[in-house]
Amino acid sequence: MQYNFDKIIKRTGTKSYKWDDNFEKFGHNDLIPMWVADMDFEAPPEVVKALRKRVSHGAYGYTKRPETYYKVFIDWIKKKHDWQIERDWIIDAPGIVPAISFAINTFTSPSDNILEFSPVYDPFFNTVVFNQRNLILSELKLVNGRYFIDFADFENKAARGIKMVILCSPHNPLARVWSPEELKKIGDICCKYNILIVSDEVHSDLIFSDKTHHPIASISEEIADRTITLNAPSKTFNLAGLLTAAVIISNNDLRSKYARTLESHGFTTGNLFGIEAFENAYKFGEEWLNELLIYLEDNYTYLKDVLKSETPLIKPTETDGTYLVWLDCRDLNLPQSELNEFFIYQAMLGLNSGTQYGKNGEGFMRMNIACPRKILEKAIDQLVLAYKNRGF
Repeated sequence: MQYNFDKIIKRTGTKSYKWDDNFEKFGHNDLIPMWVADMDFEAPPEVVKALRKRVSHGAYGYTKRPETYYKVFIDWIKKKHDWQIERDWIIDAPGIVPAISFAINTFTSPSDNILEFSPVYDPFFNTVVFNQRNLILSELKLVNGRYFIDFADFENKAARGIKMVILCSPHNPLARVWSPEELKKIGDICCKYNILIVSDEVHSDLIFSDKTHHPIASISEEIADRTITLNAPSKTFNLAGLLTAAVIISNNDLRSKYARTLESHGFTTGNLFGIEAFENAYKFGEEWLNELLIYLEDNYTYLKDVLKSETPLIKPTETDGTYLVWLDCRDLNLPQSELNEFFIYQAMLGLNSGTQYGKNGEGFMRMNIACPRKILEKAIDQLVLAYKNRGF
């Protein structure tokens, strides 16, 4: 490989949420953190080089986005996801979660119903509740280690009045890539009941070799006409701290309304380092990403194989991509509080508790495997030892 993902980067002391907040999150520092969804790898070297050059300039005033910024993104989406988007469809945003909140405030009113498929990334819950909307959950079904949408439940709730669906595609924390058939069913129900779709597709580039991501807005023009798609280089290239995202809206009326909301909140410029990183990542990062995907899939295969042989009561659900693994620990027969304590105080690992993502996350844990193999091996060794010492 050209890029060294085995290199261990010391992240403590860098104000890292994952590495410097262990005591606040878990009660002590002597554990391996595998919770926050960022990677323990350096960004592509071309991005680092561009940022160093910009830092050396010394003047950090207001910065505009050049047309090349948009062109590399358009070209990337076409090449990677076979979706032709137009320059006029793109609106800039300071991150995925703020972009969701802007959409909620633009297109819904207090007391409107907004549906999400759970378990799901917990800030989705907060954006609805904090904006005084009604959160409606449709629980995903786990069948033979794989999650599916309960379309009967979804349509039943849609028929009773849903204003917006917030879709996680690919799904966090379940690492599920939705098929074109599933996306069409979602879109058809939303068209039937006049529901707006907000689709978070920030993990869309992190797809394993036997899967393909399809933007829901690419399924049909009718679905695209009611879809707001959110994307960013943050997960793909480990740039989350630069707070730079793109909102794609083909419907002129929806786009105009959304843009006015951003202007009313004072968002008219961006982070100059985010602009540099965004453009250079999409321009030069493809080969780096290709090697990263091989590394991540190998990490997942290693994890899955060791757990199957050494800790058979802990089973990862089927993973289609991302660097997140959803661990089914229900056969350990531990209440969630004890399950959390087992991972923290016995395995010495900092994972996310499954109930963070909804009540149907009971008995599950989310693990981030975007780390050098030596760190993953040490983490799994600790888990295996704790498992055996506990006598499971």
